[in-house]
Amino acid sequence: MSETDLSRNPVSWRRLKALCYKETLQIFRDPSSILIAFVLPVVLLFIFGYGINLDSGAIRVGLLLQDDSLAAHRFAASFYGSRYFTVVPGKSRETLQDDLTNARIRGFVVVAQNFGQILQRPSQTAPVQVVTDGSEPEIAAFLENYAQGAWSGWLQERRRDMGLPSTPQVEVVPQFWFNPSAESRNYLIPGSITLIMTVVGALLTALIVAREWERGTMEALLASPVTRTELLLSKIVPYYVLGITSLVICVGVATFIMQVPFRGSLLILILMASLFLLSTLGLGLLISTAMKNQFNAAQAALFLAFLPAMMFSGFIYEISSMPALLRAITYLFAARYFVTAITTLFQAGNLAPILLRNGIFLLFAAISYLGVTAFITPKDLD
Repeated sequence: MSETDLSRNPVSWRRLKALCYKETLQIFRDPSSILIAFVLPVVLLFIFGYGINLDSGAIRVGLLLQDDSLAAHRFAASFYGSRYFTVVPGKSRETLQDDLTNARIRGFVVVAQNFGQILQRPSQTAPVQVVTDGSEPEIAAFLENYAQGAWSGWLQERRRDMGLPSTPQVEVVPQFWFNPSAESRNYLIPGSITLIMTVVGALLTALIVAREWERGTMEALLASPVTRTELLLSKIVPYYVLGITSLVICVGVATFIMQVPFRGSLLILILMASLFLLSTLGLGLLISTAMKNQFNAAQAALFLAFLPAMMFSGFIYEISSMPALLRAITYLFAARYFVTAITTLFQAGNLAPILLRNGIFLLFAAISYLGVTAFITPKDLD
């Protein structure tokens, strides 16, 4: 076929079909591709679902009663009856401090001497000390807040038992709209799918194409009548199908095995995932075209795709709490928009304003990455 014919017909469906078939065979002949596409996603899903837990529960807390009054024992019962704590009775303050230092407990509560006698005096407040491990601020704040809440609730109940008028308080009734059980797993698992799609899209594509440059098969393709459009499509289509298949597997495992609720439309999820996958595929092709070496491509994919998807997507670290410069940088990564879209579909459903806004950014990212890749992809061996 002459160069004029190729310019008039940039895509020959017969050649494209043959190239896609070649890529598919290459995927299934490479065990690492199967592991990355099908085994690794499920492993990561279970790690994020069961291995990582941001919920506070069953915290080991020491309790030292220096007073043997009935009031002190009733106050201590509010801790023993909590599902959030495993209470460890302490014999002395020194013993509990040693347990805290050696991480056997996360904090301890001390009910001071003469606790019951001091409560009999209306003008005084009985001392209760809460000692926490400041090296883990979230657990320390949780223990402090719970102790204050237990103390306030216990005082109100005691005044009612004594027939005294309770002091007026504001009753806080929590209600969680989009995650009624308030389980972090319902957020972590959808967000982890973003990392999985990044691995399948960027890392796998970068490695496979860079391998072709190393083995010389890419030069053979460039020397053939294959056009640049056909070459790019043959690299995109098989890995797009691979990525969508991995997505369906992950969603099935998350909903049917791990019992994570999915409230949105599967078609909209596939559409959003397609836009995100196209951007990661474009990035993977861009990396492999620029590097042409598997080791360099893997390192570049790690720093340009996987780590930004974890650090700047809002999946683990809250974007609003970042410095202004880092918040601005997050807008450059497609993972930010896909995390918002997929968590919305899982937890809230089809919220059109959020999905449309993030879909537009994902479309722009896909066009940008694929456009730059098409621009720098060589037409021939020269």
